[in-house]
Amino acid sequence: MTTTPSAEHTGKAFKYRLDFYYQQAILYLVTLLAYSGVRGTVTWDRLPTLMADPVLYIIIVFVLISIAGLMLSMIRNRTLIMGADRMVFRQRYSDREIQFDHIEWMYIGRERLVQTAGKFQVVVFKIKDRRRLFRIRIGRYERDMELLQEMQRLSAKVPKINRPSLRTRMSKLTKQGLRKD
Repeated sequence: MTTTPSAEHTGKAFKYRLDFYYQQAILYLVTLLAYSGVRGTVTWDRLPTLMADPVLYIIIVFVLISIAGLMLSMIRNRTLIMGADRMVFRQRYSDREIQFDHIEWMYIGRERLVQTAGKFQVVVFKIKDRRRLFRIRIGRYERDMELLQEMQRLSAKVPKINRPSLRTRMSKLTKQGLRKD
């Protein structure tokens, strides 16, 4: 695993989707325009003036945060490159390269806590000599079905793991005497 920003990599490139960030920024901007339009035309004696309205400032903060998140994601320019013998997580200033032969095990399937459509929505894999797992959410990349096919091609080369369900994990803890009911 290397982190060199200038390394040249060839393979299929999958760009990170930014549509959620665009939708979020547009939604908050429309909310700001609608609120200020309605609030500017209607006057009530009990409400503060438009320039002293705290709700307006809260919406403005949300608009600024969503636009900043969009800009940062655009600057990061994340891309996943699938090569013949490696995958590269590319960002604007760094690359993280993972050789396929360094993958200890791999799982392709559903993520239990995330409610998104699709049978195959997450790829989890473990690297040798690294404690934490890598998680790739397929739906967050452009051309997600093609990325899924590439991941399935990769999974044919590396060992697979079946992720036990919560019931299976709890029964193992009970058998070991670690769980008390």
